Amino acid sequence: MKRPMLKVLLAAVAVSFAAAASAQWKPAKPITIIVPWSAGGATDQVTRLAAAELEPALGQKIVVVNQPGGAGSIGTKSALEAPRDGYTWTAGAAKQLGTYPLLGMLNSKVDDFHLYLSVTNVSIVSVNPGSPYQSLKQLLEAMKAKPGEIKVATAGNTSSGHFAMEAISKAAGVRYRHVTYDGGAPAVVATVGGESEVTTQLAVEQTEMLKGKRLRPLAVVADQPLTIEGVGTIPPISQMLPNFPKITTAFGIFIPKGVPAEVVATMDRLWAEKIATSEKIRSYAQQKGALFSPSSGRTAHDVVWPTVVEDAYMLQAAGMAKVTPESIGIKR
Repeated sequence: MKRPMLKVLLAAVAVSFAAAASAQWKPAKPITIIVPWSAGGATDQVTRLAAAELEPALGQKIVVVNQPGGAGSIGTKSALEAPRDGYTWTAGAAKQLGTYPLLGMLNSKVDDFHLYLSVTNVSIVSVNPGSPYQSLKQLLEAMKAKPGEIKVATAGNTSSGHFAMEAISKAAGVRYRHVTYDGGAPAVVATVGGESEVTTQLAVEQTEMLKGKRLRPLAVVADQPLTIEGVGTIPPISQMLPNFPKITTAFGIFIPKGVPAEVVATMDRLWAEKIATSEKIRSYAQQKGALFSPSSGRTAHDVVWPTVVEDAYMLQAAGMAKVTPESIGIKR
């Protein structure tokens, strides 16, 4: 074959591949998003909002299915084991994709997924209104006086609430009794109902109970105060614990890698066009005490990775890791 003809053929192949990669995906059946937490929690809330924004553009129904258990690892595993045809996604706190292996829950990595982030959440330390604690100082003093006795409700090991409380435990030198649930919403309800004295779940999961005076906020787990309409301004934990580490959690939708290229190309475009400009998700974030922070691709990975590293070494320090972070490629 003559060289000019070979060049023409190679160019045609390159164009063909480029066209395939940028092709518009038109799903032929409903898409399933597995939310690996119970209904009503942070993941469930923002996932349903994002699904509603994407449905018209995709021309197909997006079905959100709650599959709680194993601190989110069970539903995530279901998505990883589903056919890589682009019709099964999952959602949640992206950093957990990298920390599941430390606890022996799931052999997953952040790089196993295409990441589509929508909001960043922070935790609030709140107590049942019937408790005697009027400030974070009083709560920490009680934890020191009664080590391992005061119940703290979270969505389970590696949940945002759990990491927030572990960081507090380390920074303040206190011990607590960890009470786990299948999601942030049940953990919050349990604290409202008196099963637990404290919850450190996310602001978006607590907002309605805070507005109804059914929880008393003591501090936001951040270095800046948090103002929520109908609640007021919640002081930052850094006022009490000046060297407290920065803890944030980016949430979004995740598509296992290995799906057709047109699925990824279409989602990349729609995330920029529909989610990054969504007034509904922006308003949700403002009302619930979250940060509207949409991103995807490499940018999303770079947002998530530092939080994976921080959480991995926190788990190791707490004696919960079954393997070392270094052994699974997580290095400081």
